[in-house]
Amino acid sequence: MNDEIQVGATFHKKRVGKHVAMVEGPPPTTPERPKGRLPRITRYMALAIYYEDLIRQGHVYDYAEIATLGHVTRARVTQIMNLRLLAKDIQEQLLTMPRLLNGRDTLCLRSLQTLSVEPCWKKQRIAWSQLYCPPVSNQGSLEN
Repeated sequence: MNDEIQVGATFHKKRVGKHVAMVEGPPPTTPERPKGRLPRITRYMALAIYYEDLIRQGHVYDYAEIATLGHVTRARVTQIMNLRLLAKDIQEQLLTMPRLLNGRDTLCLRSLQTLSVEPCWKKQRIAWSQLYCPPVSNQGSLEN
């Protein structure tokens, strides 16, 4: 009764803490990273939303505490937080700007400071349309 039985299985290495273990199954596939980088103003807009959420939830008390924790000046935190004063559709456009494959950013934080302190969103939108011309896409346009 020496019948041989063959069992097929695939294994891959998986790090568990300091140790490497053999795990059954195919290795996990890593998603392909998108090409290019996010514009700096997009990252600042996301940071402003994150900071506001930290304050709202009570994790930090004010801008001064954020500045201390982030090792930046209070003035810089205020500049970033001023992006939350922009019209909601402008904020959305900042968050959805296309990735940059090469070259410099087309928009900088300084160019949006005067725009963000304008209290009238209608005037903000007019100034925004003169400042930034988004790339044309085939998906249609959003009308307000």
